[in-house]
Amino acid sequence: MPQMFDSLPVLYRDLLPGFFRQEIPNEEKATCSSCAMCPSSASGAVEAVDGVSRLFRPDTKCCTYYPKLPNYLVGALLSDTRDELGEGRRRIMEKISSHVGVTPQWVRPSARYNLLYRNSRQFFGRAASMRCPYFEEQQGGCTIWPYREAVCSTFFCKYVAGADGRKLWMTFKTYLALAEIQLSRYAVLQHLPEYILAGRDKPDPAETPTLEDLDDKPLPEKEYAALWRGWAGREDAFYRACFETIRALSPEQVEKIMGLDGVIELKVLEKSLRDVVAPDLPRVLKLNPEATVKWLADGSVALGAYSEYDAVALPGLAYSLLVEFTGREPVPAVRERLRKEKQADLHEDILLELYRHRILTEA
Repeated sequence: MPQMFDSLPVLYRDLLPGFFRQEIPNEEKATCSSCAMCPSSASGAVEAVDGVSRLFRPDTKCCTYYPKLPNYLVGALLSDTRDELGEGRRRIMEKISSHVGVTPQWVRPSARYNLLYRNSRQFFGRAASMRCPYFEEQQGGCTIWPYREAVCSTFFCKYVAGADGRKLWMTFKTYLALAEIQLSRYAVLQHLPEYILAGRDKPDPAETPTLEDLDDKPLPEKEYAALWRGWAGREDAFYRACFETIRALSPEQVEKIMGLDGVIELKVLEKSLRDVVAPDLPRVLKLNPEATVKWLADGSVALGAYSEYDAVALPGLAYSLLVEFTGREPVPAVRERLRKEKQADLHEDILLELYRHRILTEA
């Protein structure tokens, strides 16, 4: 099985604690090269919810999200001279030159994009206008993949451990996002302390775009120069300096920079990993009344619950057994009754899989 580190930019291998060397399940259901959510290969996908398609476009996949890149990852990309990253470097430099969403802490999407994203989640994976600017349409891949940020490192459309797997990766994202915030702040403090002292590193409030934002216009020249001070016009050099500062840190220094919040988030992540690698079947189960049920032409049934993108297909006969799980008696008693009355059984491994997908839930 892969290590947790394998899902992250290589930079983090020398920065994060040894916990991230632990093994995690291979998310083999979420295949990027042959997108598991595109119509040609969407086995197990929930194709529609309330009549609205949930399949992705082949020319967007799940990349209808604009990443918010911390300064040190931007610097890492710009410092990497490999030919295969040439297009990614070009696109980042083009973004920096636009001065839109370019700050000492982040290279981020515009306020206009964020407004659209917050109000178009139902079109995720399907709106070409929301495609990531670092997505290469012809090859269908990411041009900055080795230096992707927290969301891109931890998102999967399907999880081999179902709801438990989703929780693991969501807590992983929370930890990594905290690392991005704290490390990017630390880097700015070393190279442009005025930015921190002015409180510009504080989380952005809910953005209300201005007229200029809606037209994706950059900050006025004087305001932009005041933001960057002596680094204005040398933003790429600033980002490289941030990268050099961060990669020189030890795991002990990173732990100190992340503080108590980092300790707590790591504890939460540890528990989520235990739930994935050593799951327990609840004593009492019931069929989830909110599960989606779709009968297929061959008589089988597709059941979905924890995710709009993932479903479990079962023989129709199996569904008639699931309705016997009402939450009023322990699992062993239900199985024994099914063996006597219907000469049928659902093995514990199958029940565990259905529980992980929350088709069966704890009563």
